[in-house]
Amino acid sequence: MISSGVVIRPAAPRDLEALHALALSAGLGMTNLPPCRDRLAGLLAASAAALAGERKAGSQILLVMEADGENGREVVGTGCIFPSVGGDWPFYSYRIGRLRQTSQALGKVVENTILTPVNDYDGSAEVGGLFVRPGMRGMAGGRLMARSRYLFMAEHRDWFGERVVSELRGFQDESGRSPFWEAVGQKFYGLEFREADRISVGAGKQVIADLGPKYPIYLNLLPTDAAASVGRFHPDGARAHALLTEEGFKFEGCIDIFDAGPTMVADIDSLRAVRDSRVSRVAAIGPCEDGPEVLACIGRAEDFRASRGRVWREDDEVRVSPELAQALGVKVGDHIRHVDF
Repeated sequence: MISSGVVIRPAAPRDLEALHALALSAGLGMTNLPPCRDRLAGLLAASAAALAGERKAGSQILLVMEADGENGREVVGTGCIFPSVGGDWPFYSYRIGRLRQTSQALGKVVENTILTPVNDYDGSAEVGGLFVRPGMRGMAGGRLMARSRYLFMAEHRDWFGERVVSELRGFQDESGRSPFWEAVGQKFYGLEFREADRISVGAGKQVIADLGPKYPIYLNLLPTDAAASVGRFHPDGARAHALLTEEGFKFEGCIDIFDAGPTMVADIDSLRAVRDSRVSRVAAIGPCEDGPEVLACIGRAEDFRASRGRVWREDDEVRVSPELAQALGVKVGDHIRHVDF
């Protein structure tokens, strides 16, 4: 189990090499965690600008998970938040639909599943890029990283609109092949999946607008394995899907335009970490063995910190365990936002 000494905080330029190492181990399809130092450096700079107030559609805020390691504090996980997607580069999805056709002459009814390109989620927030070092996954590291993003959203509610989406990485076979990309994307864009993955953020969205199909795609015209992959997530994505569902996300019938992974959607105010969190004054710091385990945060923008530990609640005040107080850097009189973990 992860101790309360694990801290979620905004990424900083000093995290570049650690993030690059995480990106290399994540594999293809993690478009918000590219295995390229130059691009990661650009994301870190853009994240700092967004935290400082330069937020526009497509701005990405990077958070990292920091824990004790053999060489001191180490970055062991990451996740990101887009306050708003779309804008200069439209946010594309395929919407899964049904087309029912009837021939009176033949006395026959035919139903087809079709994929239609849409921009339904322009203006929504997005969470993504969730990756935790494999050794931390059995210790609730993914849950801690994921839910900290929603506490960040609650603490900065004025930065966000009504809805939030999360695109799960689409299905790939054991060799890393994306059947949907080979059947559809490669035909239109003339790129290998690795190259498409590399350009699929930022200005790469314009490539979709320039070269992508303008009309619905009939699933029955695709190879069987490509059609079967529509709406399926990557074999490594089961836990991420479960965490999203637990938090209140639902699948509404839209998929990623590159790999056909499901797009999960929620109203921000209905997210459990937003809806159920409360703000309390720290009345004391001391033992809390019998208190509930919570995810707590303090601070705004670059000063944001989140961690996991125990508190003892009484009305609008809390006693905070020494371990959690140290992780967050709180003192008596401060106010923290917290939610049951």
